[in-house]
Amino acid sequence: MKKNLFLQVVLPALVSIALLSCSDDNNESGGENGGGSSSSVTTRSEAEALANAVYGPLQTLSSSYTFLLESATETTISFEEVDDSKDGPQVSIFETTPSNWYAIKVFNRLYKSIGAANLAIEEISAANVSTSLTEADKNLFVARARFIRGYNYFQLVQLFGEVPLVLASNSTERSRASIDDVYTQVVTDLTEAYSGLPASDSNKSNPSQGAVNTILAKVYLTWGQNPITSDEISAISGTTDPSKPTVDTDKLQKAVEYANKVIDSGNYQLLADYNGIWGVSNENNAEVIFSIHHDGDGIDAQGNHQTHCGFTWPKSARTDPHISYADITLENRIPGDYDTRKLFSYATRVEYTDGVVDTLTWPVSIVRPGKWIHRINDGTYRAVDEQPNNIDHIDFRYAEVLLIKAEALFFLGRSSEALPLINQIRERAYGGHYEHGGRLTALTAEVLYNEWDYELAFEQKHWLNLVRWRTLLSQVKNTVPNYEYYKSEYQSAATIKEAFPELGNTVNAAFYARVYKHLHAKVDNLHGKFYRFPIPLSEDYTSLDVTPQNPGY
Repeated sequence: MKKNLFLQVVLPALVSIALLSCSDDNNESGGENGGGSSSSVTTRSEAEALANAVYGPLQTLSSSYTFLLESATETTISFEEVDDSKDGPQVSIFETTPSNWYAIKVFNRLYKSIGAANLAIEEISAANVSTSLTEADKNLFVARARFIRGYNYFQLVQLFGEVPLVLASNSTERSRASIDDVYTQVVTDLTEAYSGLPASDSNKSNPSQGAVNTILAKVYLTWGQNPITSDEISAISGTTDPSKPTVDTDKLQKAVEYANKVIDSGNYQLLADYNGIWGVSNENNAEVIFSIHHDGDGIDAQGNHQTHCGFTWPKSARTDPHISYADITLENRIPGDYDTRKLFSYATRVEYTDGVVDTLTWPVSIVRPGKWIHRINDGTYRAVDEQPNNIDHIDFRYAEVLLIKAEALFFLGRSSEALPLINQIRERAYGGHYEHGGRLTALTAEVLYNEWDYELAFEQKHWLNLVRWRTLLSQVKNTVPNYEYYKSEYQSAATIKEAFPELGNTVNAAFYARVYKHLHAKVDNLHGKFYRFPIPLSEDYTSLDVTPQNPGY
């Protein structure tokens, strides 16, 4: 397993490797470019361990992305700690600072993974071919490292904007590269990785050509809509979203072309059962394209806390969850009674094997994400009595490829070609009821945006979507004031009990008063700077010397 190789072989070698190392040289050097440097790698297992070291830091981020990419929107709130000054709630109420742990963790761990990738590329490229390390082995493991480096830079540029390009293990580069330069490097890494990877892999945590094409489709979809710059963020007035610029049609066409490669490969498909996508028993299914593997806490670098944070305390519905949906009305965000995505995305009730029932809604608790609840035989309601953290983290699945292509076509003015792709997703969601409310006859921007939301709820895509569409501010300020728990009745435990005297002590009044506080803070603290996260401190809370800071921080 990649985790064991990482822990046993590579971790000791990486302990001394910091975010940015000890030379002023930022060029890729050493064995990869034929510089004649020697390599300590002599066997396939050593090369594989170096390549697999890139995953360890990423295993620690499966829940951290949730706190950034869900909490910093209108859809969720974080009650990670009792104190709202703590890191999770800080993001939820738009008080994120450079010392926020989730910004620190994501930024630094992505660079640690990049550092491991740089080392793997250099050492494996410089290794001598032998009976225990073939040229094919070298090509595969270098390709995997390049894939992850490109993927990491795509994450960084979306979250933090201009970031340093650190492309060698001896680099101390701290200058922030332009957005175009970062995207160019992403494309370079992914395209150079392509030929060394298999077309597909039964283990979806291994990079494949299908994963390359998927991420390139998303890269060109995002890059083609002209990502927001620091200057544009600085110019935002009040809480008015910046204007969406004219799209780059060449890049959007590339998004279509790469999506077509995934679709035409025949290696992936929409599962017939939407609920069959998630769960330990469903890992590596035909819809998953790329995932981060998890064996659970105490085994990997860190178990998948995306599963834990959204359903924190099984059988303890009244205990504040680490993160949850922000309002009871969100369970009706997906309209109608026949869309199966509604049932599995928004959990309002969970029954356990021993008959205990969690009522995850008013007046006891709040609607929770349902996709990663460990269920018995993947049933609708019945769940296991605990919530282990060993479900693989799904980064990309086939439904997103269809959405990527549909969005690119829509912004290219080809809505008639985009509509069947959306209907293909909706046909799976509606099943036998597709002809009775599932089929769409027209595609507007609002319909397109909603389908992203319905299909990928709580899959760490929402903030990225709102930023790409330049609708983040309007989505928060126009949506949150209409929530049930935003109303004045929920201002305090006293006002709640006064408004609902018939409930007596049944209502979890202090909990809902805290929800009220978070929702009002989202609106009151809204600011254009939240189109990015701050360049954070290091993990020991000292400066990384990456300047300038993002606007507003």
